[in-house]
Amino acid sequence: MTILLVYAGSTCAMMGLIWFIQIVHYPLMARVGAQDYALYQHAHMSRTTFVVAPLMLIEMATAILLLWLLGPDSYLLTIAGLVMLVLIWISTAALQVPAHKGLTQGFAQRAHRRLVATNWVRTILWSLRAILACVLIVMN
Repeated sequence: MTILLVYAGSTCAMMGLIWFIQIVHYPLMARVGAQDYALYQHAHMSRTTFVVAPLMLIEMATAILLLWLLGPDSYLLTIAGLVMLVLIWISTAALQVPAHKGLTQGFAQRAHRRLVATNWVRTILWSLRAILACVLIVMN
């Protein structure tokens, strides 16, 4: 049960964080100003990684452990959660990281719009994962 609670805690933390990023943080990037934007973007990336990377790694480790710990009765939900997590990682690597890297040269409206638009994939998937984690807690 401890691993399940760590799983749910890391997932719910990421869900809360991604909603904050989607609704508050990413839209405010457009207001930083051209002169300081490149410095801002570099600081944003390193500080965000410091917070997000441990949570994402904990999520992945516990998602894999739950396949083994919860067994066949929970396979449908644990596999669904793991698939969603893999999709989040793919989205991060293929969509959000390149957009952020593009913004390190300075603010670009197109890259910013792409970042905000594509981040909805992660926002929805982390929200679904949080619901799934709560269902797993109730079931177990």
